[in-house]
Amino acid sequence: MMTLRIALMSVAAALLASAATAQDMSAFETGPVFEGFGPHAAITGVETFAPDTELSHSFDVADPAKDGARNRGFESAARFINMHVANGVAEENIHTAVVVHGKAVLDLLSAKGWEAHERESENGSAAMVRAMLDHGVRFIVCGQSATAQGVSADQLIEGVEIDLSAMTAHAKLQQRGYTVNPF
Repeated sequence: MMTLRIALMSVAAALLASAATAQDMSAFETGPVFEGFGPHAAITGVETFAPDTELSHSFDVADPAKDGARNRGFESAARFINMHVANGVAEENIHTAVVVHGKAVLDLLSAKGWEAHERESENGSAAMVRAMLDHGVRFIVCGQSATAQGVSADQLIEGVEIDLSAMTAHAKLQQRGYTVNPF
C-alpha cells in the first residue's frame, strides 16, 4: 500500500511539474524564410534592424533528435534566421553555420546513410536540413564524431560538409567573424 501511495504521489508531482513548466507557444510563428519550422515571436518595443546589418553566427549541436523528430539544435539556426529577417535584416546578410558532433551527426544522414545504419522510420531532420542548405546554411560535421559513429562522407545529406573536428570548424568560423551560440 505504501508503495502504491508513493507511486501515485510521484505521478501527481510529475503532472503538476509539467503543467507548471508548459510554455505558451501561441504567439510564435514560422517564416518569413522557413515556413513550418524555426518558430519565433514578435517582441513589442524591440527596434528593428537596419537592412544592411550583417550577422555571422554558428551553432554547436551535439544532442540528437528525439524519437524521429527534427533536431532542435538545427531548428535553432532556422529560428535565428526567421526572427532576424522578420525584424529587418536582409536574408543575404545572415551567415549561419551549424557545427555538428556527437550522436547528432546521425541526424545528417541521407536516406541511403539512414538505411546503412539500420535506423528506424526516416530521418525527421532531413527535409528541414535540405531546406536550410538550399538557403545557404552550412552544416559542418566533426570528422572525429563521424568516425566514432561509423558515418562516412557519402552517407551524409548532399551539401553537408565534413571537417577534421568540431573544434577545427569552430576555430575556422571564428577566424571569419562568426560568433558562437552560447546555449
